[in-house]
Amino acid sequence: MHGIFVTGTDTGSGKTFASCALLRAWRAQGLRASGMKPVASGSVTTPQGLRNEDALALLAASDPAPAYADCNPFAYEPPIAPHVAAALADRPVALDVIIAAHARIAAHCTRSVVEGVGGWLAPLSDTLMQADLVHALDLRVVLVVGVRLGCINHALLSARAIRADGCRLVGWIANRIDPHMAEADASIAAIGSRIEAPLLATLAWHEAAPRFTLDGC
Repeated sequence: MHGIFVTGTDTGSGKTFASCALLRAWRAQGLRASGMKPVASGSVTTPQGLRNEDALALLAASDPAPAYADCNPFAYEPPIAPHVAAALADRPVALDVIIAAHARIAAHCTRSVVEGVGGWLAPLSDTLMQADLVHALDLRVVLVVGVRLGCINHALLSARAIRADGCRLVGWIANRIDPHMAEADASIAAIGSRIEAPLLATLAWHEAAPRFTLDGC
């Protein structure tokens, strides 16, 4: 089974939007594709327990849709850095729990999309980074670049950090989160000529069904 870890240049870069689009693109090819958001802060209390908007979006885009507890094993209520939210809740992120949940998801699909939190170097705990999760699940990485002022620096620093952590960056996605950005195409081209990874998709503002080049994924 092939799995992808979706990270972003920062909070708000569009990881969930891109992850859902990737799931739908694979499903359109006749593949069984399921999403996972292992750690999420900014959740709401429901009769079924804490629920996170990003995790629910991934479930809606998945077929088969995993159980919520497997999709999002670590949900925290306050919309703050997850390692801080985990400390306040006295429920630290545990890698073994995520590995077990991912194994249950992977048993029923041919493609999995695991969405990270924040940017690549956002910690999961005092001792756990997102690179540790990627290594443990043996995932390849796709970087979502929020196309706005400063994105060239953010994209290239993120790509460098991903590789420095020994992880496999297999592609990036340009997500036009600022519809008023001047010369956005020039910034996308500048990233593409330097990042040493293929551009998988360019997502337009409010585009619902982007086209992906999935060769090698």
